[in-house]
Amino acid sequence: MDAQTKQLVQDSWTQVEPIADVAATLFYDRLFTLDPALRPLFPATDLGEQKKKLMQTLTIAVRSLDRLDQLVPALETLGRRHAGYGVQDAHYHTVGQALLWTLEQGLGDAFTPAVHDAWEETYGLVASVMQHAAAQVTAGSAPALAA
Repeated sequence: MDAQTKQLVQDSWTQVEPIADVAATLFYDRLFTLDPALRPLFPATDLGEQKKKLMQTLTIAVRSLDRLDQLVPALETLGRRHAGYGVQDAHYHTVGQALLWTLEQGLGDAFTPAVHDAWEETYGLVASVMQHAAAQVTAGSAPALAA
């Protein structure tokens, strides 16, 4: 990931942070519209805490793009944890679609093609690291972490 990609993601995220609650609601609404079968993966009726966790995790990830050596192990842990929740590879694609749509809604005209591509690349990196770690759990080569 080059410096321009990181900068586009970080700069655009600063515009999303002030509307974090709205963005999280948009994200989950879109996620469950795209794939209603994902709803049971979130057993809590009130998604309020989950929305906060999502936005906190995204903030940490975006701010850590300059420190991939620290970010990757955290993403691996997250991927292993998600495997324990029943998250499958196909779900990552749906999450990516929901994320990009949410960013487009939240950023409006600031969601330029370059910003879209930067986010797509960043999410691709995040998802691939998490999926690789999850696959290790599924294959039995790494223990699943407690939720």
